Amino acid sequence: MSDTEQETPARAVTTMVGHVLALAAGWTAWDGTPVLTDDRVHTPHKAIRRVADHLVDHLAELEARLAGEAPQPDHWHASASTTAADLAPFTADDLDEARSRLTRLARIWAVRLDALTGEQLDASPGEGWAFRELAHHVAESTYYADAVGDLS
Repeated sequence: MSDTEQETPARAVTTMVGHVLALAAGWTAWDGTPVLTDDRVHTPHKAIRRVADHLVDHLAELEARLAGEAPQPDHWHASASTTAADLAPFTADDLDEARSRLTRLARIWAVRLDALTGEQLDASPGEGWAFRELAHHVAESTYYADAVGDLS
């Protein structure tokens, strides 16, 4: 069993957010030049947006499935779109907002995941990944922050 498989789903999500915010702490030094990684444009704002969107999207899926409903499909363009807001300077206020937003989202995930039984995590209702797998998938959102990198 790998370290990731042994890590609790809640811890996987909170660790991801901690990693993203640790990198974001240096993004106030960003010079405004977008980073091209894997044929995608990455910026500090876009990384924060993508992590938050990923957390919200899959949390909505998890909650819908627990309620016995089909998840609402997302119509976001994900990382294929770079908005004007994504290109804005990343300020200390932006970092403060990112810390607040992502920390709260991670806490919501952790509380929800910790309330589920092992059976619910592994034999999750509805179609899609088991919730344990879903949490580890969400934890891969470090990709967006790693694409921007350490700018401190």
